[in-house]
Amino acid sequence: MRTQTIYTKPPRMSALAELRTFARYAGGLRGYLRQPLTPARCRHNLVHQREHRAESFLGMLERGIYAQPRSPYRKLLGHAGITPADVADMVRDVGVEGALEKIYDAGVYITLDEFKGRRPIQRGALRLETTPADFDNPLLRKHYEARTGGSRGVGRRILIDFDLLAHEAAYHQQFLTAFDLENRPIAAWRPVPLISTGMTTVLRYTKLGNTVERWFSPTKLECSATDWKYFLFTHYTIRCGRLLGSALPSPEYVPLAETVRVARWLAEKTAAGTPALLDTSASMGVRVCLAAQQEGLDISGSFFRLGGEPYTSAKAKVVAEAGCRAACHYSISEVGNVGMACADSEALDDVHLLEDKVAAIQRLVTVGRSDMTVSALVYTTLLPSCPKLMLNVESDDYAIVEARACGCPFGALGFNRHVRQIRSYEKLCSEGVTFLGTELLRLVEEVLPAQFGGSLADYQFVEEEEGGLSKVNIVVSPRRGEIDQDRLLASIFQVLRTYPGGEIMAECWQEGHTVRVVRREPYITNAAKILPLHILQRREVYP
Repeated sequence: MRTQTIYTKPPRMSALAELRTFARYAGGLRGYLRQPLTPARCRHNLVHQREHRAESFLGMLERGIYAQPRSPYRKLLGHAGITPADVADMVRDVGVEGALEKIYDAGVYITLDEFKGRRPIQRGALRLETTPADFDNPLLRKHYEARTGGSRGVGRRILIDFDLLAHEAAYHQQFLTAFDLENRPIAAWRPVPLISTGMTTVLRYTKLGNTVERWFSPTKLECSATDWKYFLFTHYTIRCGRLLGSALPSPEYVPLAETVRVARWLAEKTAAGTPALLDTSASMGVRVCLAAQQEGLDISGSFFRLGGEPYTSAKAKVVAEAGCRAACHYSISEVGNVGMACADSEALDDVHLLEDKVAAIQRLVTVGRSDMTVSALVYTTLLPSCPKLMLNVESDDYAIVEARACGCPFGALGFNRHVRQIRSYEKLCSEGVTFLGTELLRLVEEVLPAQFGGSLADYQFVEEEEGGLSKVNIVVSPRRGEIDQDRLLASIFQVLRTYPGGEIMAECWQEGHTVRVVRREPYITNAAKILPLHILQRREVYP
């Protein structure tokens, strides 16, 4: 059978195009900051979009896919013989999710490797060579460009629209109401651009009329030869905001070694009788709590809005011991928020699926080269302001998804589909051996701290290539002092052997001398996440 290959390489953005993008950003920023959202408007916007999600889906399909000759999705739909009328009939008969399941089973889906441009799309005789830019949303106004944090590798380009920020601000208004946080002092410990999380966090709270008092950043804002435009972008945004009456904070560089500075700010607010809200990643929030305990600082009553990593029982224990509370949202870099924390939760990471913004189905996928399968979450975007247009795109996450009525504000608005026990099936596969990230999570957060002291912030698995061979480093913080490395390795192998097939896999690692102990602080990603499993790229540089 002859294979049909279609190339869809987009042209590079010119300097003139970048100037036009900045002009759009400048104009969009002024309009965004001049029109704060009231709680009533937030509720109206969310309910309206949720009630019209089917129309949004069909509209995205018509304008964002079928009207775009270069769209990989259009070519997949054409290869499967699915017309717009066919999809409309499916939605009418079985709903949005039912239609997506039928389309998926017909071969219209994108795997994670295909979405990231790691391999071409191959469906029978159809072969598509694509890049990540081919999945940019053609309906987006592209107010500014940022980068993802690169949790699993090098960060990727993301285009952002102020309409999306405004819509996500409405989610955060419901979150503040649900957890009684509306009058708290707010700070963020998030990276500066080129990573997007810090700026979007500040702008979302500002849209609600809230002042972010402090913006701590684990990364430096520098006017370098490569990052000068992000330097100017950040200072322009802050200056413009202040001229329009919005007190946007200037970022303050606070590296991990100076975590106590963030803890001191929280302690000051607690002492003043106004415990604060800190918006940061899960591991960074844990570090703040540990720093407060070590310095004897009282940060009780503080609330941590966490994200970026699983919020586990081990992390929750550290937060509770500091006298604080926390909640964790669920986001994916290509879309932003897809789940908001439930205030009437049944699990630590129980979130409301944002069904007005995304549709999610689940399908079994095989993990790496193993025979293990997980029920992966497969996403489709419904908003024209999402940076990426996704149609049945497989994520690297799996979870429990269920319908449940609850008593929190999101439930009152009709968001009754919950997601919990969210984990990534990103794998460590050195020497042909595959272990799931969840298996390593227990070692890092529970087993090693219990046996060798310290906390979950002191241990990490790191995979790297050395001389053409894969190696697995067990990173242990120097703060742990002297440790028995042989006993530590023996403990790790003992636990790994308890997993299905682990006896053979652990033996392979031992015989190949694949595993070794390295004394240093755990690596952080560009988005200031400390992952239990870190894949070290040779071209990456970390602080």
